[in-house]
Amino acid sequence: MREGLDVLEAQQLILDETPVLDRETVATRDALGRVLASPVESARTLPPADCSAMDGYAVRVADLAGATGAAPRDLEVVYEVAAGHTGERPLAPGEAARIFTGAPVPEGADTVVRQEDTEAADGSVRVFVDPPVREHIRDAGEDVRQGEEVLAAGHVIRAPEIGLLASLGRSVVEVHQRPRVAILSGGDELVEPDGDVAGGRIVSSNSYTLSAQCLDAGAEPVYLGIARDRPEELERYLRAGIRADCIVTSAGVSVGDHDYVRPVLESLGCELHFWGVKMKPGFPVAFGSFSGPRGPLVFGLPGNPVSASVTFEQFVRPALRKMTGHAARFRATILARIDHAMTKKPGRLHFVRVRLRREGDEWVASTTGNQSSGVLRSLTQAHGLLVFPAAAEALRPGDSVRVQLLDDGFLASETAGLDELPTPA
Repeated sequence: MREGLDVLEAQQLILDETPVLDRETVATRDALGRVLASPVESARTLPPADCSAMDGYAVRVADLAGATGAAPRDLEVVYEVAAGHTGERPLAPGEAARIFTGAPVPEGADTVVRQEDTEAADGSVRVFVDPPVREHIRDAGEDVRQGEEVLAAGHVIRAPEIGLLASLGRSVVEVHQRPRVAILSGGDELVEPDGDVAGGRIVSSNSYTLSAQCLDAGAEPVYLGIARDRPEELERYLRAGIRADCIVTSAGVSVGDHDYVRPVLESLGCELHFWGVKMKPGFPVAFGSFSGPRGPLVFGLPGNPVSASVTFEQFVRPALRKMTGHAARFRATILARIDHAMTKKPGRLHFVRVRLRREGDEWVASTTGNQSSGVLRSLTQAHGLLVFPAAAEALRPGDSVRVQLLDDGFLASETAGLDELPTPA
């Protein structure tokens, strides 16, 4: 087992050990956020025929040569075509068909005149324009052609993809499975939220935070409970979690007298790949795996609330994203400038909780205040984690820094943001 890895080394080691899960078939309407496990080829052409892009009249261009507002052309309206129907017969010279958006263009017509450029009368229509060929006509197959690959394996399904799949007649779709994550808290001092906190007991908040982070990463959390500081009880809970794809524990992975997670895992057959990552918060992190075709990955995270959450973001989330088939496994980062000085000892990479604000064309980062690993509220106030490099000792006001975004919701705006930019001189 390796000890004291750099963050990047630990992340790469974890991803090297992480499998992509098998495929499963789900209903298309339930596939939002899932990752395609196989490409989608179209068995249909969309639209299946040339169709109208406007409500108006399907006509022959030759019948309207030279038409203007002062010199209109009158055509006989022989039938109408609504979406989902077809023309009764080909149009003959001097004839028009009333047509609606999405309806197939009848044979013989080669353009569509919008109704705003016409004047209807009993059984006829007066046209005031001389249109070009194929105006307001959507070509057959302009969206999708039969046999075309429309979505590649690895594509993330969003709302537009669900609509496209439905239009192709795909009521079910193959996606990568979601990992099941067994979550275990440990410690004699822990109680559930409605438990008695007298005598120094504290609420097991980590299980709630980690479960939410699993859901956010596209995984399915399974809460195992709270294991007391006894090896036999810890073993019982961990055995229950072996059926999951991943086990995440919080607390009990350090070197204290009651830290039993590592020896119990090893006694159950878990191979520990590393312990300890040179980062703050969150040095005492353990990672291992059980052998076998579906042996779970195991993450032993620190017990302090912020340390547990931050280490989940750096190590567990990327692994879960890989399991679900995502190519983009890490949080987005942006460049910002720090608005105050910061110092630390070299040797560990620090993740600093920061707020972000916009000043002109720049993002400006400022800390949320107290950076103790027990101050969970600081994470609720943070837009991201400022990356304070391991080798660095100081950041000065105005220095450029990289911030890993925890929540890009702060980019949302109270206004639509549709104001036009000034025209260049």
